[in-house]
Amino acid sequence: MSTSQTAPIAFLKGHGTENDFVIVPDPDNTIDLSAETVAVLCDRRAGVGGDGLLHVVRSAAHPEARAMAGEAEWFMDYRNADGSHAEMCGNGVRVFARYLRRAGHVEAGDLAVATRGGVKKVHLAKNAAGGDGEAADGDITVRMGRAVLPEDGVTVAVDGRSWAARNVNMGNPHAVVFVEDLAHAGNLFSEPPVTPASVYPEGVNVEFVVDRGPRHVAMRVHERGSGETRSCGTGACAVAVAAARRDGLDPAVTGASVTYTVDLPGGRLVITEHQDGEIEMTGPAVIVAEGRIDPAWLETATV
Repeated sequence: MSTSQTAPIAFLKGHGTENDFVIVPDPDNTIDLSAETVAVLCDRRAGVGGDGLLHVVRSAAHPEARAMAGEAEWFMDYRNADGSHAEMCGNGVRVFARYLRRAGHVEAGDLAVATRGGVKKVHLAKNAAGGDGEAADGDITVRMGRAVLPEDGVTVAVDGRSWAARNVNMGNPHAVVFVEDLAHAGNLFSEPPVTPASVYPEGVNVEFVVDRGPRHVAMRVHERGSGETRSCGTGACAVAVAAARRDGLDPAVTGASVTYTVDLPGGRLVITEHQDGEIEMTGPAVIVAEGRIDPAWLETATV
């Protein structure tokens, strides 16, 4: 944290299927958010608490996003709970869009959000009466891009069991494992061993998946830098794609979109893969609180 910061820092708290975030509005990119500062703010006992932090910055004001400013006014500078940077966060981008609407920066309808994983298209549904307000159910749809399915074979091991995993990249890396019981995932406090480690030099999100019915699965996830979380949007997309390929479904081949319902500990997401490979994720996003961070406390906490 910059020692010159003397004014209270505004923040909000939000979640998408209980994947929760500290939101720090900073349009002009003037707040110094070091990894240590982010980790303190995300601490569930000593800080605000969250699986990650959404730093809200205008694309033109951030060196990593200036090239995307012509496509997207706003940049989601996403940080994991340990302060590390991440390419994308599917639940986070819905919460990010919800904040932009709440703050009056955007209208209901379509908008673009810049991320380290590229520009994502977001749709905030209008209300049933056709007005400009948001839909009562709060669902937001995000076009998540296309999945990349590297051929690298990987194995995940937990408590003496091991499984072949499907390697899926959604702008960030995933290893998807189909198991008989979600308890086989263990406690997920630390990242399950994945071999060969060289496939994921910057770490990996690991999803454990069971079937619930036709095109309906449930999952648990270890997110790199955060541990087990209640939900992971990019992980749900990776799981849906992996399940579709396991089931012999590929929209690029069949010419028909495929939809999977994905249950997570924190709620439900609906994932659709279209014929062109584009993946859409639909789910809720909620802002639950807002306040101000005491800079004196923060300076002491980060010493």
